[in-house]
Amino acid sequence: MIRRAARAGTASAGGFDASTRVGSLSLPCAVLTASGTAGHGAELGAYQDLSRLGAVVVKSLAAFEWSGNPAPRVAPVGSSMLNSVGLQGPGVARWLVEELPALQREGARVVVSLWGRTVEDYRRAAELVASAPSEVVAVEVNVSCPNLAGGHELFAHSPEATAEVLAGVVAVAGRPCWAKLSPNTDRLVAVARAAREAGAEAVTLVNTVLGMALDPQTLRPVLGAGGGGLSGPAIHPVAVRAVHEVARALPGLPIVGVGGVVDGWSAAELLAAGACAVGVGTASFADPRAPSRVAAELEAWCRARGLGSIGELVGAAGPADGSGGSGARR
Repeated sequence: MIRRAARAGTASAGGFDASTRVGSLSLPCAVLTASGTAGHGAELGAYQDLSRLGAVVVKSLAAFEWSGNPAPRVAPVGSSMLNSVGLQGPGVARWLVEELPALQREGARVVVSLWGRTVEDYRRAAELVASAPSEVVAVEVNVSCPNLAGGHELFAHSPEATAEVLAGVVAVAGRPCWAKLSPNTDRLVAVARAAREAGAEAVTLVNTVLGMALDPQTLRPVLGAGGGGLSGPAIHPVAVRAVHEVARALPGLPIVGVGGVVDGWSAAELLAAGACAVGVGTASFADPRAPSRVAAELEAWCRARGLGSIGELVGAAGPADGSGGSGARR
């Protein structure tokens, strides 16, 4: 195990304000881990001080244990990754007992991501989270899952289904709720609006992009489940566009930008597009120190351009026509 002395840090010095707000939640750092890439517990704590990140967003959990999809579950695709893990997890009840204590010992702020197959599944999971200690600062509602009652369409492809899920979770979770949305729809703004109206304090943009890859020898899908979700640098422009569109259409709605964040500039780009925080995901598979490294590089990027806080960067890109913005440049 790597000693704590080797951890990378994210603390600010010399007056730079690295903090941000996501709705009612104040965070000391704008960089978070992304759900699905940091495990269910303190796995990344061996490589950095988790208390100095904005939050650790754990892998999505259901109200029940779930075994996930058949192997193979992940495959490299260029500089990116295709996965179909299938949301394997121990369930919220076991997670509270077996995984959360390690995150508490690390001093991490925890965002618990929830998923379900039905509206009632989400509500049951949120009821279990309601008893969680104060270190669980928010709930991310991963609505990028098939709605079994709605013909297997993703919840996040329907404003009505998204609103129904969010309303049920918000009613019982006892803490701020964020909606994690899918980029695989032309109704993204409408879905984000429905989530906000149902009580979501923020939205997480984006989840993976649907994709498939074939084995050159067998000409069969490389993943056991066939298709999967593409993540990493290949989807970064998709995430930037999604953040920018939602930020312009729904001003005042906090956004956590996720998708292909690998360094300070890719984090800054999402913030300039309108996000108030960013998640580091796939990059952590190649470099488990990536979240704290990105935080340090983001601060250096801001300082080099004379910015005194993360807040000065948020939304700096302005409208799509290029007018407005704070003038911060790459």
